[in-house]
Amino acid sequence: MTGVGVAGLMLPFGRAIAAEQLVETIDVAKKKALADAAMGAATAAGASYCDVRIGRYLRQFVITREDKVQNVVNTESTGIGIRVLVNGAWGFAATNELGTQGVVKAAQQAAAIARANAKHQTTPVQLAKAPGVGEVSWKTPVRKNSMEVPLKDKVDLLLGVNAAAINAGGSFVNSMLFLVNEQKYFASTDGSYIDQDVHRIWAPMTVTAIDKATGKFRTRDGLSSPMGMGFEYLDGAAAGKVVSPNGVVNYGLSYDMMEDAIASAKQAKAKLTAPSVKPGKYDLVLDPSHTWLTIHESIGHPLELDRVLGYEANYAGTSFATVDKLKDKFKYGSDNVTVFADKTQIGSLGAVGFDDEGVKTKKWNLIKDGTLVDYQAIRDQAHILGKAESDGCCYADSWSSVQFQRMANVSLAPGKDKLSVANMIKDVENGIYIIGDGSFSIDQQRYNAQFGGQLFYEIKNGQITRQIEDVAYQIRTPEFWNACVAVCDDSDYRLGGSFFDGKGQPGQVSAVSHGSSTARFNGINVINTARNLG
Repeated sequence: MTGVGVAGLMLPFGRAIAAEQLVETIDVAKKKALADAAMGAATAAGASYCDVRIGRYLRQFVITREDKVQNVVNTESTGIGIRVLVNGAWGFAATNELGTQGVVKAAQQAAAIARANAKHQTTPVQLAKAPGVGEVSWKTPVRKNSMEVPLKDKVDLLLGVNAAAINAGGSFVNSMLFLVNEQKYFASTDGSYIDQDVHRIWAPMTVTAIDKATGKFRTRDGLSSPMGMGFEYLDGAAAGKVVSPNGVVNYGLSYDMMEDAIASAKQAKAKLTAPSVKPGKYDLVLDPSHTWLTIHESIGHPLELDRVLGYEANYAGTSFATVDKLKDKFKYGSDNVTVFADKTQIGSLGAVGFDDEGVKTKKWNLIKDGTLVDYQAIRDQAHILGKAESDGCCYADSWSSVQFQRMANVSLAPGKDKLSVANMIKDVENGIYIIGDGSFSIDQQRYNAQFGGQLFYEIKNGQITRQIEDVAYQIRTPEFWNACVAVCDDSDYRLGGSFFDGKGQPGQVSAVSHGSSTARFNGINVINTARNLG
């Protein structure tokens, strides 16, 4: 996963537009006519297969600091990407000229590129079947379209949040809204015409507390998750909200930004006087707001088939979880560890009805009771694993980018037995409770890694005793997941995730969620990250 700063967020997302244009759409009949023109031109140019993606990608950024609005940006990027097979090789071309002449020219260019590629390709592409579905549509089930909410309401929310954080003891606060609507149309010579309307939302926040006497400062990021939802995510209701045994509120399908801002300020101040962790072996109790990133890096990425096969070696690395481990029934984790991929999970960033190859999305197991059972594969990879169909996880981040294999939502299944966080903690003699994600590092095979967090609490003899600081834990992936001794039940299950999972050359980003319940890992090595223990 690649991190992206706020300034970097706005650059790749197209031209600036007025806020009123965020609610506009393209007529479906026009999109179908353009797709038919492109497919007809591609077929006439020798293509045995063609798919067409017409995308209108909309973004809104509302960025504030303390009592000031720093920026409001609305962007649009609209165009068409055409992918074809000619003589067993792929070709791709894209254009933002949404007229018949423009799309025909792009289709012909894609066919010419494929024909040139075929001269140097030793093995023809084997494309798994994807039955045509006719004309269908899918929409994120939003209750309140974020793009329709007045800008004043968004600004008032953020400035109110900032004021609450300052009043609670914060020295500085940054908050923003990142709102997404992707209007995606897919058509293929398989006979599919799929219209999708995808909505996503994120409300990141950072509160800084400063000790003016010493100049020491600490920060606490907000505990919101980016979600595949509308503005209803910020209504502050209790849907999915969980209160930890130490009183920290963890959010599910609804986020109270004001409540979290006040808690952020208080906890950032507490960090200033919190004692530094003593390095050693600890039992870790990991909240879902933290675990999502560990799942992403140590399970999600190493089980992408293109990485396993070495296709990503030049940029993003390979994987220790090689195909022979599938045949050998490799013990990836303990019996408590079942991990599934799911592109249908409502509320998740990755939730769509169909992927960018027109494949209907689904749920499937990657790890079952600790044993590796599958990978993530797309149409031209499925035959490698002996699969008849794609897993439905092929995506592009823009109409101008070619679609390729991306991570599905990859999640740790809840425990089968009734288990609360309080009961999980009560027999921990020497442990640390970690909430929120922080910095991380991981090697190119996804085997050795280190993870930080936002909040750390010492556990002694079954009791949470105090807030501590400077914690990071080190893992070897299979040893870590085999150290999982318990997972809380589904009443604790929550999603975390990222808009910016980076992969590919040229690089693309993808939005993905990872769910889990609170989980316990015994005997994990913890280091002290403080640069100055004095």
